[in-house]
Amino acid sequence: MRKKILVIHGPNLNLLGVREPQVYGAQTLDAVNGEIMDLGRRLELDVDIFQSNHEGEIVETIQNARGRHHGLILNAAAYTHTSIAIRDAVALLDIPVVEVHLSNIYKREPFRHHSLLADVVTGQITGFGGRGYLLGIHALSGLI
Repeated sequence: MRKKILVIHGPNLNLLGVREPQVYGAQTLDAVNGEIMDLGRRLELDVDIFQSNHEGEIVETIQNARGRHHGLILNAAAYTHTSIAIRDAVALLDIPVVEVHLSNIYKREPFRHHSLLADVVTGQITGFGGRGYLLGIHALSGLI
């Protein structure tokens, strides 16, 4: 049976390539998702991808991963620093969760230095642009 992973992109990631390319890069979300899907196929993983700007939709998608997915890659974006609801949804999971950030949140504004997710995720990848998702998929592949 093929393992199934979920990738969640949080708010404003739909504007990749347009929004602050000096911070987030010029690669579009469609391009990032294409690379994610290609790597998933090579590693024989089924990959579901979801993006939302809405906290409640992200919470529901995380909750719905229970019993359906073997691993989660989560870029909660700005919600990383503010959402106890997303943190609590992640804490309910019994699968490996990799937190991904395109930019190095620890080299940015002080309010971005704290992740509410850090203590409930398996690991964190930060600062490698879109490649961070690919690193996360490799990590999950080894864990599941």
